[in-house]
Amino acid sequence: MDDYIDTEYGLMRKSHESARLKDLCHAEGGIQTGPFGSQLHQKDYVDVGTPIVTVENLGENRIESTDVPRVSDADRERLGRYSLKEGDIVFSRVGSVDRRALIRKTEDGWLFSGRCIRVRPDPAKIDSGFLSWFFGLTGFVNHINSIAVGATMPSLNTSIMEGLPIYYPSLEEQRTIAHILGTLDDKIELNRRMNETLEGIARALFKSWFIDFDPVRAKAEGRQPFGMDAETAALFPDQFEDSELGEIPKGWKIGAIQDYYDILGGTTPSTKVAGYWGGSIPFATPKDLSTVSSSYLVSTERSITDEGLSQIGSGIIRKGSFLLSSRAPIGYMAFNDVDVAINQGIIAAASKSSLSPSYIYFWSSFKMEYIKSVANGSTFLEVSKGSFKKLKMLAPPSELIGIFNSHVDQQLSAILNNEKENRTLVELRDSLLPKLISGEIRVNGIGVNI
Repeated sequence: MDDYIDTEYGLMRKSHESARLKDLCHAEGGIQTGPFGSQLHQKDYVDVGTPIVTVENLGENRIESTDVPRVSDADRERLGRYSLKEGDIVFSRVGSVDRRALIRKTEDGWLFSGRCIRVRPDPAKIDSGFLSWFFGLTGFVNHINSIAVGATMPSLNTSIMEGLPIYYPSLEEQRTIAHILGTLDDKIELNRRMNETLEGIARALFKSWFIDFDPVRAKAEGRQPFGMDAETAALFPDQFEDSELGEIPKGWKIGAIQDYYDILGGTTPSTKVAGYWGGSIPFATPKDLSTVSSSYLVSTERSITDEGLSQIGSGIIRKGSFLLSSRAPIGYMAFNDVDVAINQGIIAAASKSSLSPSYIYFWSSFKMEYIKSVANGSTFLEVSKGSFKKLKMLAPPSELIGIFNSHVDQQLSAILNNEKENRTLVELRDSLLPKLISGEIRVNGIGVNI
């Protein structure tokens, strides 16, 4: 331990240099808060223009570009001092002040909003990739939260940011560390994007066959369904008929969800009984579903014992079932890849017919407003198990469901494999991060010293 010093963030090698963040950034605009509210309003956002990063776009050290707002060319010029360059790091200025993202080439030229603060490192002094991972240290996260100001909501300002002490090895070692962690992170992101694409393919097939009825419409117009073999096409009728759900393919059935699935609800064992908690049985809540990065729930935040499970009437929800958050909020969905117990905020559906868990998963994604229409509650809206199981759904012929499953099972299997790989990669990245940053593991471009 003689080789280490104790810092605000934990142990660091004595050989690391140290400096205030201000002294590692560009002299002008190195640490910059976003535009005041009077400079940019939500009404200024346009459909086509320059993206502007908000707190909601700050992901796990990268920008999440879904639903990013945009501003006009005129506003981009007016707000030029709030532009972003590759290598900048953007923090949340209020609320979750530890959220940050490294700006990559794809976001070069974007702007950032008033609830953000920009750090612009000087590349001659510190590597921006290394610095972004430094900001991910648990010790740094705890420290930044402890010094943020504000009685009701924590907040950062330039003074706080400028004074932050930073500890770092040589530039060469910084770049190697950033490369190691960045390579792992890039692979995680690639898998995540691949999963989005794979699920999108499966959703598109479900929508074409069971929402828009494209093959039926084609046959009704005397056309061959596009991209479909004759055997599969023969399973679709060439006519529609009226029903309580509107126009549906002739001969297809309608039933309540409970006709095709066993619907289960859970509960929470008393938190006052220590013997119920900390066992080997995963215990799922809506929060667990909210953090699912793909279609699969592969782990949970909490676990219970066999004694705790005895307090839950639904018992174990077997692997491969469909899970839906029924309150706070309604709409998170996943397949469970592990046997789990569930709390009262989740509804589970296990197939008891030809309609598979994947069918109700994609059906729910397109029918969420219909599901929410039966919600009630004075404190918060909730879809009860009783209301959910009575909802009406279309049941295509079993042969067609079988072919659909054979198609989407390939996508879902690939998604699960990617998710499992990501779990391993995340654990590796997160275990390496503090060791590399602190200098416990030393790297010099090729060699590694511990």
